[in-house]
Amino acid sequence: MARAVILGGTGLIGRAVAARLLAAGWRVDATGRDAAHVPDDVAEASGFTFVNSDRGDARALRAVIGDGAELIVDCLAFTEADALTVAPFLADADASVMISSKAVYVDEFGNHGNSATKPVFPLPIRETDATVAPGRGDPTTRDGYGANKIAAENVLLDSGLPVTVLRAGKVHGPGAARPREWVFLKRALDDREQLALAHGGRGGDHTTAAANIASLVEVVAKHPAARILNVGDTDAPTGRQIAEAVAAHAGHRFEFELLEDDVDPQYGAHPWDVVPPAVLDLSAAQALGWQGKTFALAVGAELDWLLREHELGRTARFDDDPFFAPFLDYRVEDAYLLLRSLSRETI
Repeated sequence: MARAVILGGTGLIGRAVAARLLAAGWRVDATGRDAAHVPDDVAEASGFTFVNSDRGDARALRAVIGDGAELIVDCLAFTEADALTVAPFLADADASVMISSKAVYVDEFGNHGNSATKPVFPLPIRETDATVAPGRGDPTTRDGYGANKIAAENVLLDSGLPVTVLRAGKVHGPGAARPREWVFLKRALDDREQLALAHGGRGGDHTTAAANIASLVEVVAKHPAARILNVGDTDAPTGRQIAEAVAAHAGHRFEFELLEDDVDPQYGAHPWDVVPPAVLDLSAAQALGWQGKTFALAVGAELDWLLREHELGRTARFDDDPFFAPFLDYRVEDAYLLLRSLSRETI
């Protein structure tokens, strides 16, 4: 039985990878700090082992990896130091995967996905397109995140080992700490009929289901090599398409108020409002035989999880999260829509 080691196996991506590999007959050892974060279906699966381990401890990594594995998946390589810690052990694997991010890409002016100025990327974004310069600053800052990811990528890609770097878009899936789709699902649950969308709803920031990452990891394990691959949902939906898919899953329908580009973006704001849309080129992954799912097909699992959480009264944490506040302030939206309606009546 093939063995996989997942570093950071209790997170959104790690859990999806574990579930995918277990279903395919792999033995999976997943590291983390709290076994309670492992979903029951994964924890109870034959072949799964949770290992309480610190990702930054080289001795702990050696204990986990042991005599080697067919696959090592690193979901927690955020800095050059992280990559340097794990690199010596990757020679004991037939294939390795590092989870990276679309946030490393820059437009011709040097703007990236976390910049104060929204980037204008080429369509689509290819793996060979420009990225931020590698850096060693604070990886939790807007400018530090991508720079540190690139530094980590470089260490692993320069190792001479068959390490595949996966650059993902906006990741979604069951168990997300900050599920962006809640912005539209909450509105559907509150029976909000009107939905204002900035920039006519055509803004988009490539979504990536954790399950799509997991399916690509399985493909990479069969075709080990040193490479970079973009990974995302196969349709790269716009904000309006995301809203439609979320509403449909909840048995709801929105009446869209599509706002002009010159309207203050605080009205109709949503987490995917990038114009022109940021779209990843997925052709390199597809050339390996990977067949991902569309957003509408992949997001159902997350929405079902959110609906269960809502029924159990456990979604208040999202409503209290400052991230969601500007997207769910109905008073601002209602005031604007009322003024817009009155303005139309006086014309």
